[in-house]
Amino acid sequence: MAFMLMEPTNQTFQELISNGVKYQVPRFQRDYAWDREQWEDLWADIQTIADEQYHYMGYIVLQRKSQHDFEVIDGQQRLITLSLIVLAAMKNIQLLIDNDKEAEENKERLRVLTERYIGSKNPISLKVDSKLSLNRNNGANFKALCSSLNAPNKRGLTYTNKLLNKCFTFFEDKKVGSSGQEIAEFIERVSSGMVFTKIVVQDDLNAYKVFETLNARGVQLSTPDLLKNYIFSVVTKNNDVVDDDLEDLDEKWSGIVEQLGESNFTEFIRYHHNFQATLVTKKELFASVRKLVTTPEQAYGYLRSLSDYAPIYASLLNPHDDWWANQDDVYRGVKKYLEAFELFNIKQPFTVLMVAFQLFSAEEFVKLCQYIYVLVIRYNVICHLSPNEQESTYNQLAIKIYNKEFLRASHVKNSGLFKKLYPSDEQFMNVFEFHKMPSRRSVKKIRFLLAEIEAYLGHKTDPTKVTLEHVCPYNPNQVWDGYFGEGINDIQDRLGNFVLLEKDELKRANFDEKKQAYLASHFPLALQVATYKQWDLPSLNAYQAWLSQQAANTWQVSFKP
Repeated sequence: MAFMLMEPTNQTFQELISNGVKYQVPRFQRDYAWDREQWEDLWADIQTIADEQYHYMGYIVLQRKSQHDFEVIDGQQRLITLSLIVLAAMKNIQLLIDNDKEAEENKERLRVLTERYIGSKNPISLKVDSKLSLNRNNGANFKALCSSLNAPNKRGLTYTNKLLNKCFTFFEDKKVGSSGQEIAEFIERVSSGMVFTKIVVQDDLNAYKVFETLNARGVQLSTPDLLKNYIFSVVTKNNDVVDDDLEDLDEKWSGIVEQLGESNFTEFIRYHHNFQATLVTKKELFASVRKLVTTPEQAYGYLRSLSDYAPIYASLLNPHDDWWANQDDVYRGVKKYLEAFELFNIKQPFTVLMVAFQLFSAEEFVKLCQYIYVLVIRYNVICHLSPNEQESTYNQLAIKIYNKEFLRASHVKNSGLFKKLYPSDEQFMNVFEFHKMPSRRSVKKIRFLLAEIEAYLGHKTDPTKVTLEHVCPYNPNQVWDGYFGEGINDIQDRLGNFVLLEKDELKRANFDEKKQAYLASHFPLALQVATYKQWDLPSLNAYQAWLSQQAANTWQVSFKP
């Protein structure tokens, strides 16, 4: 990790908060959000320290601003809550003072604890210059708590500040000691027992690299917060943005994250980026966004664009989203294609579809979805061709739509870019002819593919209301072994060994019995299989070759104007 200012180090909360160090939660980072569930979990962890001495609190990512000043990039919820625990314990010492119990000694304890964990008091105002400063929405409330050891009792408190105050009172009610000494010992035990892995970075670009590295290792940090901090810092660069405008922007950002969820956020940002600029990978994304957004005007425009496209992306991910019900009836035609993308976990086309939704008519958008759906089945599902080449091509197609070089779906499908990706009938059929799909893991996918071919052959079939039947059973008996011999274990998952039926009652029946059931059904594929005298390798090969031709006809784009 050459991009870090220092190697990760393990430090206790006491070590983090001492030695004159100050921490600032960035002005636009999310508000305090922990509630009772997290407080109770943390309290349970604290209870274990008496026996185990230490409890691991995870990563904290900091950005150095000067020798003793840091911004909290990730870890603010934990830092705030631990600080509130200390403040709540100190409040209990203050109550002892108020009741004249060892008043002088406890006043001295409070003074030492304040300087060690909270900050230094101004001798005139008696307000605390806090070691930990929170964002613009929580800062004043937290500072008041630090100064008075009382939850501010004001009208119109925001939800986040109510959470801060409730957290303080939640821990204030815990019995941590009956004397000042016992309470101070509790604070010492907790602060020296909670261990963090501290990572310090030089700037927000390096912070983003840390986030990507840790997220790839399964440690989920909040990438949306990091990007928000950067964008909002650009918006407020000239200090000329009034609070109402900031509130509006903040609400827009929260709406974007809420619609997408953090797990989809980074992909959305990348696909949004890739219809207006050269393709970037996840690792390059943050640096590229920083190049796109360098002035307040660009930042405003970027936020507006994200806000416009977030509901489109969220609804492309979810074909059953209520959002579609509010669109023109024509858009109902995309449901089948989006269901296929969801089923096969295909998202790469979204960079094209997001911008096409904004710039194409409803009819042209539905046509484009159909063309890309066919391409996805051929390229991704059956042929398993290079996703990198495909993503690069989608990037180029999206840019042409964004720049209004392509105005209709036919412009896309007749382009050299689309044709370059599109597997020919011969290429597609060659792969399909011997294609396998693991039936135990892919039942829904196989049913979908076969139902589409059935529909092409004139039998409209709901793939969710049919059964997948193995012609040669998945666990064959000796009769079936006689048909295929040693190669029997290689054929059960071939697409040519499946048909659809209304019910699966055949199990390991012999082929003659199965043929009778197939002939009595209305399913074209089962009827075709029933034309074979026996089910052996030559029959399976012949049938799957025929099936590959039907598949090529089912998923076909005509390259005519």
